[in-house]
Amino acid sequence: MNMSSDPHGRASSYLNTRGRGAEAHLPIRFERLHVEDDLETLEELQRTDPDFEPKTAPTTFYRDDTQSIITKNSSPDLGFEASLNPYRGCEHGCAYCYARPYHEFLGMDAGLDFETKIMVKERAAELLEKELRNPRWEPRVLACSGVTDPYQPVERRLGVTRGCLEVLARFRNPVAIVTKNHLVTRDIDYLGALAEEKAALVCLSVTTLDGDLARILEPRASSPSFRLDAVRRLSAAGIPVGVSLAPVIPGLNDHEMLGILEAAAAAGACMAFYTIVRLPHGVKDVFLAWLDRHAPEKKERVLGRIREMRGGSLNDPRFGSRLRGEGAMADGIEAMFRAGVRRFGLDRSPGPLHTGAFRRPGEERQLDLFG
Repeated sequence: MNMSSDPHGRASSYLNTRGRGAEAHLPIRFERLHVEDDLETLEELQRTDPDFEPKTAPTTFYRDDTQSIITKNSSPDLGFEASLNPYRGCEHGCAYCYARPYHEFLGMDAGLDFETKIMVKERAAELLEKELRNPRWEPRVLACSGVTDPYQPVERRLGVTRGCLEVLARFRNPVAIVTKNHLVTRDIDYLGALAEEKAALVCLSVTTLDGDLARILEPRASSPSFRLDAVRRLSAAGIPVGVSLAPVIPGLNDHEMLGILEAAAAAGACMAFYTIVRLPHGVKDVFLAWLDRHAPEKKERVLGRIREMRGGSLNDPRFGSRLRGEGAMADGIEAMFRAGVRRFGLDRSPGPLHTGAFRRPGEERQLDLFG
């Protein structure tokens, strides 16, 4: 696969965005000027010219020449201290993805750029090994990935995440993975080796059991049935596996909560967690456009319920409340979730992942030589 080093070019405004979560480029918060997609002209051309074919929105991959791979987390409401992210941007294109605004720090937008301009950390495994060999590294759980999905479609060809897992398995450093992609089952060998040391946990993100809804909400992620199949395969291999209901979108998928929990338990999941949708910065624009296009009859109900849980806003960045929301509706969702967890036996968390088996390959032989 060819990869470029310049991610800042712009494609034609006349794009066919079928199969994408966003339908346009967005202004970038940190830029004074921006290119605006002429969607009205595109729609007019499609109506009046039967031979007009808009260009598809292609995915382009760029080398990310980062010099480190482990990121420390300082957010008190997240359950990990450090993470590794093999990719920046995500081709899954989920319309609600909270990570979209991170692309703006790279000079790209949170709309189409986020899902069509993917930064690839080709040296991730090499950098990871270097950091784990550093005597100052204290073994701890690494979240893979804390931002974008480590098993997005290009991983099948590039294997960057698999390379990182090979390193983690050799060092026996614990890892927790959240993904929407069945591709995670490819790496059962490394995950199984880590699980034997109680150093692996995988969570499949299942937001809906409705394949048609998933196809437009999360256009390039695995189907719900494939995600549940991944739960089965991982569980059968002895790897602790859970399900993530993230995000719960009131008025759109909240009514599916108990059904998802039941299906996940039947597939072999041992635990579950959820978050409430939040719409920071450009995510709001992408999601509102998605509602206009795919669920206009539900738009006001969905937005009204989000505002009810977010103090009248569509986003609440405060630690503690940002993942759960506040108010009677948020309390009701939490009560339903807890009841479902108890009912379907999803309260069997494997507990904290172990760091006691960590080793630096090669050091054992040196210890043998010197007694």
